[in-house]
Amino acid sequence: MATLAPESRQQQHGTPAVLPDGRKVVDEVSGWLRVFDDGSIDRTWTGPPEALPLMQTVEPYTVPRDGHTLHDLPGEPNLRVYLPETKHDSAGGRLPVIVQLHGGGFCISHPSWALYHHFYARLACAVPAVVVTAQLPLAPEHRLPAQIYTGVDVLRRLRSIVTSDAGALEDPAAELLREASDLSRVFLVGDSSGGNLVHHVAARVGEDGADVWAPLRVAGGVPIHPGFVRAERSNSELEATPDSVFFTLDMLDKFLAMALPEGATKDHPFTCPMGVHAPPLESVPLPPMLVAVAEKDLIRDTNLEYCDALRAAGKEVEVLINRDMTHSFYLNKFAVDMDPVTGERTQELIDAIKSFVARH
Repeated sequence: MATLAPESRQQQHGTPAVLPDGRKVVDEVSGWLRVFDDGSIDRTWTGPPEALPLMQTVEPYTVPRDGHTLHDLPGEPNLRVYLPETKHDSAGGRLPVIVQLHGGGFCISHPSWALYHHFYARLACAVPAVVVTAQLPLAPEHRLPAQIYTGVDVLRRLRSIVTSDAGALEDPAAELLREASDLSRVFLVGDSSGGNLVHHVAARVGEDGADVWAPLRVAGGVPIHPGFVRAERSNSELEATPDSVFFTLDMLDKFLAMALPEGATKDHPFTCPMGVHAPPLESVPLPPMLVAVAEKDLIRDTNLEYCDALRAAGKEVEVLINRDMTHSFYLNKFAVDMDPVTGERTQELIDAIKSFVARH
């Protein structure tokens, strides 16, 4: 994400911080997360206060705002649904469905946060498409592959709702989702670590086969700045870049250490699907992909390596380079609204996703 304010390096403590209740901090990702000696986790934001508005919860609303409504569907898993007022003429007036898999290094964030809301509400209206998102389990309490399993469960619940008989659903929001959704055109879109989930959830669905998932079809995937890395630092990770509230090497290293299976390195297939420990990409059943790569992202080089590996494996892949942009820039509403270049690049990203959906 584009920087809101410089982030000071994590404080170095000679001894672990001790809370009044006696708990000791045994690990910390500055600003975002603290791990205590009793295994408990505190995700209270302690970074620059000007970032807090981006983490505020946006409550659902049934009266249209800016051309859409927003609904929460409690269940397993809980869903959040953006419904644009505009509808296509095809598929009986039904819309394609974008399933958003949120980022946060597998360890933080919530799809109800304002930083996701402003982008995905806008995307829903621009495409137009139904946008469905869900809260994913968080590490270190829930390590990978828990997030992949939940991503698959989101698709199962979506299919269950949309294939229900008319009038069979008790929740009015579920009925609206049923009426609006074209299950034959489902697109997975993931931010940062959510981009990893796009790859792995799509692969799981592909491995099951079309008959197992019919009438739901994953028509495409859009990993945006996916968290694909290697154990060895890439050149872009070693480049001198200003500290950011939202993405640093410290965050990258610590979040993945908390999220990957015990004892695994970043060369694990969950974070390096183009590596030697992963199944050959030629054998992985993937839909067409649109991969967004930020030119000034710390993990730019491994993102591009993933794209090259997809091409070499004969996969259908398009690459969008976000010129002069940093990791997840489009989620920083302050920059999107106030900086003309960030605003322009965000519109380019929306236009690219809209075009990709229209062609698949």
